[in-house]
Amino acid sequence: MVDAPALPSDPARGREVYDLDRAHVFHSWSAQGLISPMVLAGAEGSYVWDYDGSRYLDLSSQLVNTNIGHQHPKVVAAIQEQAARLCTIAPQHANDVRGEAARLITSKAPDGFTHVFFTNGGAEAVENAVRMARLHTGRQKVLTRYRSYHGGTQTAVTATGDPRRWPNDWWSSGIVHFFGPFRYRSPFHSQTDEEETERALHHLEQTIRFEGPNTIAAVMLETIPGTAGIMPPPPGYLAGVREICDRFGILQILDEVMAGFGRAGSWFAFDHYDVRPDLITFAKGVNSGYVPLGGVIISEPVVETFTERVYPGGLTYSGHPLACAAAVATITAMEDEGIVAHARHIGDKVLGPGLAELAERHPVIGEARGVGVFWALDLVKNRETKEEIAPYGGTSEAMASLLGGLKRRGVLPFANYHRLHVVPPCTISETEAKEALAILDDALGDFAGYYEG
Repeated sequence: MVDAPALPSDPARGREVYDLDRAHVFHSWSAQGLISPMVLAGAEGSYVWDYDGSRYLDLSSQLVNTNIGHQHPKVVAAIQEQAARLCTIAPQHANDVRGEAARLITSKAPDGFTHVFFTNGGAEAVENAVRMARLHTGRQKVLTRYRSYHGGTQTAVTATGDPRRWPNDWWSSGIVHFFGPFRYRSPFHSQTDEEETERALHHLEQTIRFEGPNTIAAVMLETIPGTAGIMPPPPGYLAGVREICDRFGILQILDEVMAGFGRAGSWFAFDHYDVRPDLITFAKGVNSGYVPLGGVIISEPVVETFTERVYPGGLTYSGHPLACAAAVATITAMEDEGIVAHARHIGDKVLGPGLAELAERHPVIGEARGVGVFWALDLVKNRETKEEIAPYGGTSEAMASLLGGLKRRGVLPFANYHRLHVVPPCTISETEAKEALAILDDALGDFAGYYEG
């Protein structure tokens, strides 16, 4: 553990906070009687701490959003300054920080992206990107992949391709799912990245042909699927989707809600690939979640659709000044402090090689994959069969044991089904990243008894 000053301890207050939560807070994605929320008292940089004075290295970035780290002083100061000047303003008015945030965001997008529609988060960004695509094309259907997550509002969760969709999938919204590339668990029985790309693109084109090209408004993809497994696409895939979309007059939407703003070691994850979408959704890392903010970055042809036609959508808090001030400060700090390049360095030189080394030593790791500060360990019972250590859509005693072991060792983990995600802030130091790898190594050693191969 990195040396740090002792933290204040107030267990009685921690118990009060816990009891207050359990008495009145209804938690998302949870059976309310089966959870025991961790009570956190504060955070700074790459760490959070509780009321018992225990400190945890945050390898979750909360929900993979504190890209700039906890309590970055420049962002905190920007929020305070804005609050003292103007706390809120309705979206029909012009506001300086809203305009500057939009300018900075579009400056990171490809040429031809001129405008931002602000939302309160990623799900609303997806909702509005889909709406824009449908209105722009006059078509209804939107294709999204299995093993994806697009948000919890109705269109976004229906577009989602993981089990969280199942209990919410009760109405027809024009969403059609298809299989994307994922060579480790390939639905196409591919042996190489080249085969996976070719076969996945063929499958997508066939899906389009059978669904009717003239009925499809957009193909929407997470550039790198996040919660669904952090699966960087193989070379040529996203460019191939772009070519198919162009051929059929279909828009390409790239969901950068989790992968954007430094997470992949680039401003946008699609910067790693030869592709230019039509619409880009973002949230989370744009201001590290300090104040809720998301949006759609809109290409000029789509903007022009609504030059004289009313866009039928809006939100009371669209472009909220406190959120936009946080975004301006976050992007400026990322530029000034070289945070995006740092995230790429940490991925290339520390996390990537370190996780690969862990995979060599621990057979329970079927695959380590990722980029930047965006990694997943695919945990298996048997490397030959690739049987997951927990069922798809569920958990297991093994995963509970691993997560408990990591917390006891001072790490706040992020897991989904059979995977452990390693997603620290983009600002994590080399020392902290190496500390994380050492703790993972130790915890996985205790975990070895669950391997059956």
